[in-house]
Amino acid sequence: MRRSTPTVLRPLKGIRVLSLALNLPGPAALMGCRAMGATCVKLEPPSGDPMGLYNKPAYAQLHEGVKVITGDLKTAAGQKLLHRELAKADVLLTSFRPSALGKLGLDWKALHRQYPSLSQVAIVGAPGARAEEPGHDLTYLADNGLVNDLALPPTLYADMGGSLMASEAVLQAAMHSSQRYAGTGDVHPRGVLIEVALASAAAYLALPRQWGLTQPQGSVGGAHAGYRVYPCKDGRVAVAALEPHFAAALCAAAGVAASDVRAMFAPATHQAIAAFLLTQTRRQLDRLAVARDIPLHTLA
Repeated sequence: MRRSTPTVLRPLKGIRVLSLALNLPGPAALMGCRAMGATCVKLEPPSGDPMGLYNKPAYAQLHEGVKVITGDLKTAAGQKLLHRELAKADVLLTSFRPSALGKLGLDWKALHRQYPSLSQVAIVGAPGARAEEPGHDLTYLADNGLVNDLALPPTLYADMGGSLMASEAVLQAAMHSSQRYAGTGDVHPRGVLIEVALASAAAYLALPRQWGLTQPQGSVGGAHAGYRVYPCKDGRVAVAALEPHFAAALCAAAGVAASDVRAMFAPATHQAIAAFLLTQTRRQLDRLAVARDIPLHTLA
């Protein structure tokens, strides 16, 4: 059966986003805006974005399709360039602390007074009164119980989650600007300020853990025998046979009698599935997944 081609939407087509945001969350948000059809311009300092030094391939991917210009905002020439771009922008994306924005003359009151139709999406570390506190992805994850032992998290969850929230905020601002006053039909002329805190992104990602879902006693924390990482004969296998029909297929393949979902939490079921998987190679398990429709992924 031929699959239908998904529709590609461009909800930000016609919206111009000016970004001053460096490192990862801002550029990742801008990448998301570009994917939604926005015209994206980024103003970088003469020294460039640190991401360009940390990881050139990442910088290149983040800025594909983005017009990058350079200017020193602490100089008159840089301020002139900035305001020329602000006059053309629909949304300004920033990732400075509020005090730093104030020093650049970009606090919301001043910005809104000079460019009343411009919206701003301000990426900060922590929300509200804590926005001046120093922090990074790692500290926000740690604050929300997402750092275990001495190991670093495998990816930058707060930064990337925050970037999605920021691109969503740009979309919200664009939708707000397109709203029309009731009874007049006039387009809404006033921009809005939307704050996106990376600490809030980490807190959002931590909700399943707070609910207990990913705690050791939770169904996706290891208590369910069909949702675990097991050793196999020549590596590991991540098994995600959570739904009853997937769990039944796994148990049938392993020769385990499981009358209902409660059996998946029994120690005997854990032991039997673990013993079966230990006899299988990665190649055998890959074939089994296809033959029995079992969601699993083998690892070295």
